[in-house]
Amino acid sequence: MNPDSRTSMEILRALRRITRAIEMHSHSLIQRHGVTVPQLLVLQALREPRELSAGELARKVQLSQGTITDLLIRLEKRQLILRVRDEADRRRIHVRLTPEGATLVEQAPPLLHDRFLLELERLADWERTQILATLERVATMMHADQLDVAPVLVPGLIVEASPPLRRDTSALDPAAPDLSG
Repeated sequence: MNPDSRTSMEILRALRRITRAIEMHSHSLIQRHGVTVPQLLVLQALREPRELSAGELARKVQLSQGTITDLLIRLEKRQLILRVRDEADRRRIHVRLTPEGATLVEQAPPLLHDRFLLELERLADWERTQILATLERVATMMHADQLDVAPVLVPGLIVEASPPLRRDTSALDPAAPDLSG
């Protein structure tokens, strides 16, 4: 194995370790607390003293409206949140934590991205900039630079872009046909 191949393999291992750490954290959260990372993110956002509308919540946690709606349905079924219709504007729905939801938030561990951000803030500006440039380059090399994703370390969470994402899959697979019309 030549030195360049060895370095390439170490890069792939490092990427896999990152991916695996995200998967393991997500799995642990589900096993220990029965919620996914996006669900916990929503519950944490609802700790605010005032109720939030679903739209405000979506913007706050940087997830799509459709994703928020699905998450709220699941959280309401588990009685971790309440959705209450606004008396003044019946079209608006406000969301708030239940006591059970508040307890879960207090007992849950910090999210992986929260711990990562703390470590990242300890770095000098030039180091953060260097990491960003390198990761942006890696995303481009993987044809993933056009994906619109939330700033949350969770496996598989993709949010809708604004405007909606094109249905062109060629960015992910150069051999794939262009289905955008």
